[in-house]
Amino acid sequence: MQPSRNVTHGNRSGEEDQSREHKPGPRQNNGRDMSTHPAEDVPGPPAEKKRVGNVLLVNERNSRTPSPLLGAAYGDDDSEAESFRNGRSEDVDRDTRTRAFFWCRDFLSGSWKTLQEADFQISIVSGGLSNLLYLCSLPHHVQCLGEEPHQVLLRVYGAILQGVDSLVLESVMFAILAERNLGPKLYGIFPQGRLEQYLPNTRMRTDQLSDPAVSVEIASKLARFHEMVMPFNKEPKWLFGTIDKYMDQVLNLNFTRETHMKKYKKLMKLDLPAELKSLRALLASTPSPVVFCHNDVQEGNILVLEDQYHNSTEKLMLIDFEYSSYNYRGFDFGNHFCEWMYDYTYNEWPFYKATPENYPTREQQLLFIRSYLTEQRKHTDSTMDQTQVEENMILEANRYALASHFLWGLWSIIQAKLSKIEFGYMDYAQCRFDAYFKQKKLFS
Repeated sequence: MQPSRNVTHGNRSGEEDQSREHKPGPRQNNGRDMSTHPAEDVPGPPAEKKRVGNVLLVNERNSRTPSPLLGAAYGDDDSEAESFRNGRSEDVDRDTRTRAFFWCRDFLSGSWKTLQEADFQISIVSGGLSNLLYLCSLPHHVQCLGEEPHQVLLRVYGAILQGVDSLVLESVMFAILAERNLGPKLYGIFPQGRLEQYLPNTRMRTDQLSDPAVSVEIASKLARFHEMVMPFNKEPKWLFGTIDKYMDQVLNLNFTRETHMKKYKKLMKLDLPAELKSLRALLASTPSPVVFCHNDVQEGNILVLEDQYHNSTEKLMLIDFEYSSYNYRGFDFGNHFCEWMYDYTYNEWPFYKATPENYPTREQQLLFIRSYLTEQRKHTDSTMDQTQVEENMILEANRYALASHFLWGLWSIIQAKLSKIEFGYMDYAQCRFDAYFKQKKLFS
């Protein structure tokens, strides 16, 4: 998703350096509340986001509520777009700045302990459609006293659609991957978010996913990710457990904005519960091994590291693990292929651009799958016929792409109700379900 759905250290895929969530990769949501002092966990005002680059920028202050006159002046369908006619907001509000300062002071060491709030530096780095991301820095004239970082990434959780338990699991997962040097370092965890290592990187764009060298390395990274053994439930409950939960929420939503109501009613005419039953049956007949999946491999969750952070043969790092779990392998393939179509750097309403013709061709899919299998064979022996394996995996990937569209479509409807992030969630939901039905005709 997505649209996610997310970004990370410097970019959401995003802006120029590290930092993701969410699609559309992204994909959680509004700025969570933060107390004036992190130790107190007192909810604060919701943060808002705006998009820059592949990302959404955050702004709690300027919640732009469309004027009730806009519907009449521009037509209901255009009222959302009109309310964002000036693009996204960019400033970090005072409350967020203060909360971030206390978090950095309390969780970091060295010069951070004596830093004055007036010298504290914070900027919006990138965000996904899930979390709010900020770059927190010491001023240039303040030197580090020891091994404390000069800059850190502050991730503020958005709407927790996965549930509180998933945040705990994701924090454990992030810590494990950091210890294995498979992800950024972890500097602090608190109820509203965490402090991570800021890894300077070049923003990965959606169109780079089709670069053969990039695709080969992503496939290799994904194969290694799938080989990991993690201390989590090994049953593949995540996919349909999440879809079922989202479906229940979607069917019980009540929108108050006329624009949202019209789009919601149009989506409900698709008879999503019946469609979900059909999808379950199709995937039940599509073999796919259960592995530890990332579940959100989109450009915003892939860092292109600067020279000092990678060797000559590996330039990429997977990030943002909030949706990771044991799941059917095909979902990671299909979901990644879907992300080739969505550019979240578009800075006009609805803040994304869909290009269906960018969905990977058969040849591009084969390159990805063959690279994946090459890496996998380093760890396992296989005597199966290569051609048959490849054909099975192409079918597997393209059928599970249906689950990707369905999942992020539901997710986006819920975000339209909950999120303060500036993004056309209802439009994106319609876009994903349109793609679902198109894909279904080809691979069901």
